[in-house]
Amino acid sequence: MTLVLRLLTTPGAVPLARHAVREHTRSHDAELCASELLTNALTHLGEGTPVTLRVTGRATRTRVELTDPDPHAWPVLREVTEDRESGRGLALLDALALQWGVIRGPGSKTVWAEIPQP
Repeated sequence: MTLVLRLLTTPGAVPLARHAVREHTRSHDAELCASELLTNALTHLGEGTPVTLRVTGRATRTRVELTDPDPHAWPVLREVTEDRESGRGLALLDALALQWGVIRGPGSKTVWAEIPQP
C-alpha cells in the first residue's frame, strides 16, 4: 500500500507529514526520513513550494520519496561537526537508510531513501 501526500513546504506541513507516515508505516525511521526530506525542501527551496511525499512498503524495505519542482537544487551530504548548527538532515538520512539517492525528472527531482522494515 502506498501513501501519497501532496503538500506545500510550510513549517506546519512537517508535523502533518510525520503523523501521516507514522500512522501508515508504524516506523520511526520512515517518519524521521520523511521529516528530514520535507524540512530540507523547506529550507532550500523556500516556503510554499509544492512537493509530493510518497511512502511505499515492500517485504523487507520501506521507500520514502520526496519530489519537488527544482531539478537543479541537489542535496549535498556534508560532514557533521560539533560547531555546525544545521546540515544534519542528510547525515541522519544516510545513517538510517540502506541506500538513498536523487533522480532527476523533467522539471523535477526526487530524493529517495530505502530503510529496513521494522
